[in-house]
Amino acid sequence: MRLLLSVILFLAAFIASLFGIGGGVLYTPFQLWLGVHFKEAASTSLLLILLTSISSTIVYRRTQRVDWSLAIMLEIPTTLGAFLGGIISYWFSTYILASLLILMLIVSALFMVRPLNFQHSFCARSEKWKRSKWLWKKNWVGKTYFLDLQCVFPVMFVMGALISIVGISGGIVKIPLMVLLFRVPMPIAVGSSAFMVGLTAASGFLGHATIGNVNWHTTLFFAIPVFIGAQLGSRLSTRIKAKELKTLYGWFLLLVAFITFLRVWKVI
Repeated sequence: MRLLLSVILFLAAFIASLFGIGGGVLYTPFQLWLGVHFKEAASTSLLLILLTSISSTIVYRRTQRVDWSLAIMLEIPTTLGAFLGGIISYWFSTYILASLLILMLIVSALFMVRPLNFQHSFCARSEKWKRSKWLWKKNWVGKTYFLDLQCVFPVMFVMGALISIVGISGGIVKIPLMVLLFRVPMPIAVGSSAFMVGLTAASGFLGHATIGNVNWHTTLFFAIPVFIGAQLGSRLSTRIKAKELKTLYGWFLLLVAFITFLRVWKVI
């Protein structure tokens, strides 16, 4: 069973790093399907997300696709929102949470596959706003864009709460937010997201390790194939054109939404 799961997790790491997501939406379900206990699966998944993040970030750093200041700035309100989401999550039923997650995935996917046609998006601004103290001009590897922080912070806070409520690391929805609402170039969004999800996973894994939820033997057994898979996926991502990567990511989101729907309503 471990050999089969190693192959599956290798493929999951390849896909996760290709799109700059943590992979938790793939790692945990695969382990559960093969009979791993939920607490063990959750802690193992968090470490594998961290390893995927490290492996991917190594590649994306070399190709200058990680905007470090952007990633850290976005993580601050996201983390605060995630804390609030964890507190209020018990108010929602499983089906409400699943429906919310599926809706978030479908909406994001549709806009990734069919891009918005107007010049400036929800939290993106033009240089004419330069007198505003909230305007943040980003210039990364020849790509220039402007963010309105008084818009970005509330959006990321709410997003952090939502992803915490539905129990995902957030990479799968952070990228659509960065691309669609903030107008961050797709390659930078993917690279920065790959780094961001590692920060979240590290915090969660330390919590699990503190209370002894980690099966170190099993986790380390899966570490090598996951690290290699993440290396290959991120290398392939750097060779795909931004527009093609954006469309491919949209279809991937629709697939995840469909599988989630089938699992929650016990079709599969």
